[in-house]
Amino acid sequence: MTRTVETDAPASGGLLRTAGLPYFLIAFVARLPFAMMVVGVLTLVVSARGSMSLGGLNSAAVGTGTACFGALTGAAADRFGQRPVLLVLAGANSAMLLTFALIVYSDLPGSAVLAVAFGIGATAPQVAPMSRSRLVTLITERMAPARRARTISSTMAYESAADETVFVIGPFVVGILASTLAPWAPLVGAAALTLLFVGAFALHPSGRHVSAARGADGAALSAPRELFRARLLVVVAGTFGVGSFFGTMLTSLTSFMADRDASDRAGLLYGVMGIGSAALALGVALMPTRFSLRARWVTFSAVLLTGSLLLLVVDDVPGMITALALLGIGIGPTLVTQYSFGAERSPAGRTATVMTMLGSGVIVGQSLGSAVTGEVAERIGTQTALVLPVVAATIVAAAGAVNWLLTGVEQRGRGSCRAVRTSSSDVGDQAEHPTRGGREGKAGVRAADSSHTPIDEEVAPKRQYPDPTAGQ
Repeated sequence: MTRTVETDAPASGGLLRTAGLPYFLIAFVARLPFAMMVVGVLTLVVSARGSMSLGGLNSAAVGTGTACFGALTGAAADRFGQRPVLLVLAGANSAMLLTFALIVYSDLPGSAVLAVAFGIGATAPQVAPMSRSRLVTLITERMAPARRARTISSTMAYESAADETVFVIGPFVVGILASTLAPWAPLVGAAALTLLFVGAFALHPSGRHVSAARGADGAALSAPRELFRARLLVVVAGTFGVGSFFGTMLTSLTSFMADRDASDRAGLLYGVMGIGSAALALGVALMPTRFSLRARWVTFSAVLLTGSLLLLVVDDVPGMITALALLGIGIGPTLVTQYSFGAERSPAGRTATVMTMLGSGVIVGQSLGSAVTGEVAERIGTQTALVLPVVAATIVAAAGAVNWLLTGVEQRGRGSCRAVRTSSSDVGDQAEHPTRGGREGKAGVRAADSSHTPIDEEVAPKRQYPDPTAGQ
């Protein structure tokens, strides 16, 4: 396998200069189809087949496909590089979206429609997780150690804010295309965006970069079992909760506004939460390092849970706007914190795998949340549907509490060694103090994830790795 591992000196500029402005523009638009899929499938099935129940099942099928194959595509990207994997997925996913737009109008049974919906989720190019993985690799392998911690924190904040923005824009674009053109238009548009922008994302020069934590044969320096440790799985559970909140909140809000004959304004109200969430997500990078990651998760998930409880007593639009504004304060920083934990806890050479696990958690939660809430709203009513965002927020808060305990156990387990901070500054600290070996050194390597080879060689000079440029 041909591998490209940058060996340049640490970049003197920031990440914007290192990756280039076109990268961020392409990566932003390329993640839009992913945010359009679930809502687009639901909208088309309800319109073409006249069944809210079947629409919800198809949304769930999309999420199931992502759950089954999302992490596998991340593992393939870690093994073979992102470029070939993304190019294959871009073509396959576009074909699936177009096929779905055709088959839903045919006489084929609902099971055939469900099968194609599953294929849409299975082939979905998860650009957001891939972008996080790619940027962490660039930061830890091409930037000076003293700048890595703050840059990683800022990057996770930007990526989460971009996700928040896209998950607000996605349903809005679906609504515009479906109402002005046709119900099938959102999926056709998503197919076109996937081909153009996911393809461009794959072909960007950064797509050639492969983490130095992979050997010349593509093998990772960590065992697969590292992906199933409790401290990482609890983060996946947290992102599932966030995704569930997105799905339950949007669907129950739509039902709330439909009861007031203003369902077309649901997207505008949802934007209140999205704008606040994105702004607070960006603000996470400015928070002091003494406000640790585990404390941020507990704090902001508590705000999220409090805001969701307000939904139970809201009876008018101004009250709903107030609740949504408070929810925005909680959801954005929580998601940033979860992805920061994911970057910190990624096993060596498996960043893309971890990031797609977290991304799959979000989309699966959104799909299931939308499907279940739609059924509840239709069969029981809006007031009951508004309970489901509370359930989702409870999952997020409970995962944060478990993470607090796991992090505390981890700190105590290191005994007389230097206390290991759980903030994102750990990455920079380990990079700046490579002589701190043993378990701490390995933790620092894993936190930095994509810079394992340079840091490991300083921690243990005698350790040898295959030359990643051999054979080129």
